[in-house]
Amino acid sequence: MLGTRVSAFLKLSKRDLKYDLPASIVVFLVALPLCLGIAMASGAPLFAGVLTGVIGGIVVASISGSALSVSGPAAGLTVIVLGAIQQLGAYETFLLAVVLAGVIQLVLGVLKAGMIGNYFPSSVILGMLAAIGITIILKQIPLAFGMTETHAFEVEDGGGIAAFTNTIFSSINWGATIICLLSLAVLIFWPSFKKLSKIPAPLIVVILGVALGFAFQGTSFALNPDHFVSIPVVSSFAEFKGLFIFPDFTQIVSKDVWVVAFTIAIIASLETLLSIEAVDKIDPFKRNSPTNRELIAQGIGNMSSGLLGGLPLTSVIVRSSANANSGGRTRQSAILHGIWLLVALLAIPTVINLIPLAGLAAILLHTGFKLAKPALFKQIYKKGLDQFIPFFITVAAVVFTDLLTGVGIGIVVATFYILKANMTNAYQFNIVQKEEADMAVLTLAEEVTFLNKAPIQQKLYNLPKGVKSVVIDGHKSKFIDKDVIDVIKDFEQNALSKGLSIELNDVTYKQKPLNGNFRLKKQKLQKVV
Repeated sequence: MLGTRVSAFLKLSKRDLKYDLPASIVVFLVALPLCLGIAMASGAPLFAGVLTGVIGGIVVASISGSALSVSGPAAGLTVIVLGAIQQLGAYETFLLAVVLAGVIQLVLGVLKAGMIGNYFPSSVILGMLAAIGITIILKQIPLAFGMTETHAFEVEDGGGIAAFTNTIFSSINWGATIICLLSLAVLIFWPSFKKLSKIPAPLIVVILGVALGFAFQGTSFALNPDHFVSIPVVSSFAEFKGLFIFPDFTQIVSKDVWVVAFTIAIIASLETLLSIEAVDKIDPFKRNSPTNRELIAQGIGNMSSGLLGGLPLTSVIVRSSANANSGGRTRQSAILHGIWLLVALLAIPTVINLIPLAGLAAILLHTGFKLAKPALFKQIYKKGLDQFIPFFITVAAVVFTDLLTGVGIGIVVATFYILKANMTNAYQFNIVQKEEADMAVLTLAEEVTFLNKAPIQQKLYNLPKGVKSVVIDGHKSKFIDKDVIDVIKDFEQNALSKGLSIELNDVTYKQKPLNGNFRLKKQKLQKVV
């Protein structure tokens, strides 16, 4: 009975399990190194990264209404987390900020603030996806070639191109390179074998990587210890309990804690809403995720993560896109991926540590290419420059800055094109040829705002030669801004003084009466025959 109730709450589906189970394995394989890498980049314990992935999978996915979204530690928050830990002075104090950030997100969800994600232009969302794909590729290239040390590219003594090239080639591990190239070949060609494609290609990549890692031992292709996944190994329940860190609630009155909490809450919420919007676009069933419910789920997830010693989490497009591309159907795949992370941490850490990073890099390179494939650029270009330019600038801005800055720049550019289109689509202008004289007919659009003032004014005061009469028709308009009304009135006086015949038809504008309520009022300004 209890199992039935739990299943009903989570809306688990046995029918979709055949799709969600293999997808969950793929997402697990992608999420594991990302959880560890983000924790390391954030200056947090590695266990905290895996714990955040577990909570993002089991807790958040159980509450979320998104079918394909996968939550976990986000790369976009690493700089903020690293700075916050250093600023607050103790990891326990930082955890309190994470808990408070979760509370803030929960309040935002209850207040139905999730609708803000619907106002992001699709060109910007697609640009964000492509940029993330490019970023993934760039970050995985060193691991693909086994170059795990950052100083591999440094040339201190000069030597020009030759020295630089020699340094690069001397730092390449050819065993890792072979594993990555063969893994890419598997990922590309394995699905074309219909009888074999039921087995997930990334799973074959992992098995291949482990086998080659053993085969290369004792040869010139041997991998170093830092070429493998590394997660904490616990041998007892006491050791497992010792991995958890708890927040310091004595610092709740600290101003710095609240500043960090609000910063994390706002940025994590925006990243989540952007990711949810992007995930819905790549969902083959085109389902619409409830954003307010997602904010509530994220808030509960961050509260749980902070209470147990984890990092702040968001909906993450990398894992979500891997979920969609692997055939995931429902949130079962996200929940299962969290369970696999927990099982890997507890039961088979030594086995997981046998997986070469080069094989996982190949999985991410393949995912990144799918997000930023050349066909997408071509497709957006065919839609017109008003779509392509915001898309391309978003891609460049995200790649060269960060996610939120890049998206912000993309929105500014997209807004410029929206306003430009709005200004030019405010009216239709036609010249009617008549025997005695030409007549200009300016038909106003359904909505005419103050942004349309300049183009309408320019069109009226620059009439073609030979026009002796003007008709301004507002019968289609539901709203005309008062600034535009003033332009029309001024033009009417100017036209009459020049001997032009002008006819003004129905004009709709918003008027504010004494009671303070807004209503629509139609007014016939004047008709001159």
